[in-house]
Amino acid sequence: MNPSNPTNPQKPNPATSPLLPVPYSLFPRLTDHRTIGLQYLALALISVTIGTLLSLLMRIHLVWPAWSLPLHGPILPEDYLALVTIHGTIMLFFVLTTAPQAGFGNLILPAQIGARSMAFPLLNAASFWLTALALIILLSSTFVPGGSAISGWTAYPPLSAVASAGPGQALGMDLWLASIALFAIASTASSINTLTTIIKNRCEGMTWDRLPLTVWGWFTAAILSIIAFSVLLAALLMLFCDRHAGTSFFLPAGNLVNGVLRTKGNGTPLLWLHLFWFFGHPEVYIAILPGMGLTSMLLANFSRRRVFAYRTMIITTLMIGFLGILLWGHHMFVAGLNPFASSAFSVTTIAIALPASAKVLSWLATVWRSKPQYTSAMLFSLGFVSLFITGGLTGPILAQPILDEYLHNTLFVVAHFHLIMAMAGIFALFAATYYWFPLITARSGKPGRLMSEPLGRLHFWLTFLGAYATFLPMHLTGLAGEPRHYSQLTGVPGPAGLLSPAGHLLAATLPLNRHITYAAIFLATAQILFFVNLIRSFRHGTFASQNPWQATTLEWHPVLHPNAPVEASETKVVVHRQPCEYLSAPATDSFLPQWIETADTKPE
Repeated sequence: MNPSNPTNPQKPNPATSPLLPVPYSLFPRLTDHRTIGLQYLALALISVTIGTLLSLLMRIHLVWPAWSLPLHGPILPEDYLALVTIHGTIMLFFVLTTAPQAGFGNLILPAQIGARSMAFPLLNAASFWLTALALIILLSSTFVPGGSAISGWTAYPPLSAVASAGPGQALGMDLWLASIALFAIASTASSINTLTTIIKNRCEGMTWDRLPLTVWGWFTAAILSIIAFSVLLAALLMLFCDRHAGTSFFLPAGNLVNGVLRTKGNGTPLLWLHLFWFFGHPEVYIAILPGMGLTSMLLANFSRRRVFAYRTMIITTLMIGFLGILLWGHHMFVAGLNPFASSAFSVTTIAIALPASAKVLSWLATVWRSKPQYTSAMLFSLGFVSLFITGGLTGPILAQPILDEYLHNTLFVVAHFHLIMAMAGIFALFAATYYWFPLITARSGKPGRLMSEPLGRLHFWLTFLGAYATFLPMHLTGLAGEPRHYSQLTGVPGPAGLLSPAGHLLAATLPLNRHITYAAIFLATAQILFFVNLIRSFRHGTFASQNPWQATTLEWHPVLHPNAPVEASETKVVVHRQPCEYLSAPATDSFLPQWIETADTKPE
């Protein structure tokens, strides 16, 4: 009989169990890290659906500008800029930041280090609800007088600092600032929780060099989040003060907007660029580092190989994080920087290619001459590598100030960051979903389920082809000089009713833009397969074994598995080796999970 819980002698009482923090015991469902992780993933799924639909509206309008949106009418220039703003904000913050770091981080991270929960469960729950509130505020800006903000996700002043600058720049812009400020607070709190969990809650034997590379990705991204989002929050408050408190952080004297001349102040929009891009470029690595770690682990797992140069991969992850906060200025080559500063930022931008290239070489060496299992998760991991290489090849081009002067703010830049961050990040999320779906669907006493592999492989190939068909041609339109953020690419008038030179230029790229639009529709339609597979597999997917992929990391440990009985919470977990240890012989293929003790790991 358990005296702390006389009604059930088999289960410890959550209110008195020393293994459970007090906040968790008071709010067990609200603060459960798995529940919070699933909530983040659901929020990201809603966000990516909205963001994708907005991108399709933009592409359709660029090719057929006279098309009338049902229940709305024609898409006006201010409507198009609002679509650009909300699409970019949702996809970057509420998908590419939320899903890999907060979603899968909450769902998988504690088990991968042998912990039962996150370090601060109540703070964890508060971070999610602040994030959800931030999304609601952002979407609500669509329905206020004047509509959503039109400044893009970068919100460049001075126009974003003046409420009378245009439609959406009044209440819509204030709601955008409030949304991103709440998101910054939530992400900072969530990252503090992540760091504390990794540092303090590792199980016995889980030394730093035995951490899975996924954990190193979450760890480095959390450090970047705390630094970057703190600076962004300060910049947002300064911009809000310029709008409503009469300050002049970003507004210079002589600034003329809609006939209103500003006669005082010594601010400069360049300060916003420095503060924003000090956040903006680390944000790229916040979105991609967890995917890099997962790719390393999945390539090794399905190739039945050790990760090539494991400790080097840890070092390169930290190097990418460190260099990622030093090269924000390459976004400002056309902003009037000192030429020496441009050279310094160019050098640091090229330097980050070194650890990134080391990662690519490790991935290739890991799968070289292996006989991989081409599961859906493995295919999406290979797709991640392909997109990362393709998108990364254009990085050194944009790192050259003289080339960036021509390519800056063209579709070439859009193609670059959509391949290396957006599509590579999304492929990592798909790989994570297919791989960890048995853990997502498992419950106490009930096994998890597998997603359909035939549907998953078809989904991969359609998405892979659609991604390249959509974003590779944008390099060509960008090289032709096609600018971003133009609401209409045809019919730019010139003298005497003739097309201007700009109109001729944009008309010449129209056939390629039609192709891009058709490809984007194809890419979006292909995701219906994923939704069908996801919904079907939740109820009718094949039941998975305890460790269906024969993985070596702790989330598949029988005690830490979601379907483990409550009594297992008292079982001690000990780690004996690095992950990805496999034993291959002519007649056998076995693996050594981190928790299995062997003769060479037993204490003497």
